[in-house]
Amino acid sequence: MYVSDWMTKKVFTVDADDYLSDALTLMKEKCIKHVPVVKNGKLKGLISDRDIKEYSPSKATSLDIYELHYLLAKTKIKELMTTKVVIAAPDTPVEEAAMIMLDGNIGCLPVVEDGDLVGIISDRDIYRALVDITGVRHGGHRIYVTVEDRPGSIREVADIIRKHAFHLQSILTSYEGVKKGYRDVVIRTTEAGDFKGLKEELEGTYKNVKIRKG
Repeated sequence: MYVSDWMTKKVFTVDADDYLSDALTLMKEKCIKHVPVVKNGKLKGLISDRDIKEYSPSKATSLDIYELHYLLAKTKIKELMTTKVVIAAPDTPVEEAAMIMLDGNIGCLPVVEDGDLVGIISDRDIYRALVDITGVRHGGHRIYVTVEDRPGSIREVADIIRKHAFHLQSILTSYEGVKKGYRDVVIRTTEAGDFKGLKEELEGTYKNVKIRKG
């Protein structure tokens, strides 16, 4: 799966010469937190609700609410926008985009192709991708098991699952917090099948097994 599969293609943008009040109004109306700053379709920067919130108190300690609105109405976006913007390409793997956002502590990545802004992917889009990849919306059973890190070890678990008439919905693996030579596997299955037989065989075959019935 790629960024192009999950990004928002209808992107709301502002111009560098627009005012902070324009960006703030757009964010509130569209329920968004990040707005790309563009000119002739080219990305010039990014403005976020956090940028505006951090700017306002520093300038408004002695201002009343009317003076604060005036401040936002006369300050141009180019005075505050981030110009060094981390971007993604449409063919960036979605998990790579998630890693970039996590490591950089950023909430979105504008998506650029051939110099043009073609979309934006946010932390909310990453959540949607995670929900879809795991298959959690489809229900079913969740099987967690620690297996040896060797060729065929995951297939052996899958074969047991199929043996008891279940179909696989998703398979995820992780090495996080697992001793060397092993890996954790999380498998989601359909609900139809011999659950009792599956549970008994898995628990009799593997030491670390957790099964959540759907």
